[in-house]
Amino acid sequence: MAIMDGTEQDPFTEHRRLLFATAYRMLGSVADAEDIVQDAWLAWHKEDRTEVRHPKAYLVRTVTNLALNRLTSAQATRVSYVGPWLPEPLLTAPDVADAGETAEDVSFALLVVLETLTPVERAVFVLREAFGFSHGEIAGFLERPEPTIRQIARRAREHVQARHTRFDTDKARREQVTARFMSACAGGDLNAVMELLAPEVTAWSDGGGKVTAAIRPLHGAVSVARWLLGVMAKPEMATATVATATVNGELSILCLMGGAPIGALTFDIDDSGLLCNLRFQVNPDKLGGLTN
Repeated sequence: MAIMDGTEQDPFTEHRRLLFATAYRMLGSVADAEDIVQDAWLAWHKEDRTEVRHPKAYLVRTVTNLALNRLTSAQATRVSYVGPWLPEPLLTAPDVADAGETAEDVSFALLVVLETLTPVERAVFVLREAFGFSHGEIAGFLERPEPTIRQIARRAREHVQARHTRFDTDKARREQVTARFMSACAGGDLNAVMELLAPEVTAWSDGGGKVTAAIRPLHGAVSVARWLLGVMAKPEMATATVATATVNGELSILCLMGGAPIGALTFDIDDSGLLCNLRFQVNPDKLGGLTN
């Protein structure tokens, strides 16, 4: 039985960060994650909390199931989405490890791969791999037999490992490559930009039909560099500025207009120091997580 004596912190407040992190990783959407947390808060305050023996488990179960319902409906609507669908970027602390997380746990690249899992696989993967819940605990959250959860967890982990290439670029090197890339783009030098892109580079651009964006992935250094410089040469970009920021645990690039973000570029750097995966999020409806 959970009893508060008036001096203890409300369990919802205590675990709010965990609840948002769970919902965000499951949905890839800052706005939807915030909605889920709010719905969980309402459920928590309607509950007879004298009957809740394990508040953390109750809250995580509530958020997980709310997110599952939202994710199932969201995947159906993404079939008609205009162009590539990318998750919403999220500003994070420069060293997310200080918050009990790792950059890998919240990386944009991993969120993209999680989109290829089924809703239940994604829930199990997030709860197990990101937050370390036991198979038994997850079985309780999802009301499924523990052996079934173990099978789902193994299948999801193998699926992610087969599709998610991890690049171990140290902080200093990433800063250097990012600075060189920004300088080359600002100078409008096609060759200089191409020299920093891997030959097999791919770029995705999510405008959601709201702003101009490439409706198909771009492949190859020539195509990506030309498209990128073409965007930067547009008249409306004359007053835009670029700056670095830690997005989803990694140094990234923001494009700002009047101090407000109008786009975010996240990317991977391969073992040769070249950019190999570029993800441009410019859908104005998906930039809320870039403001403090």
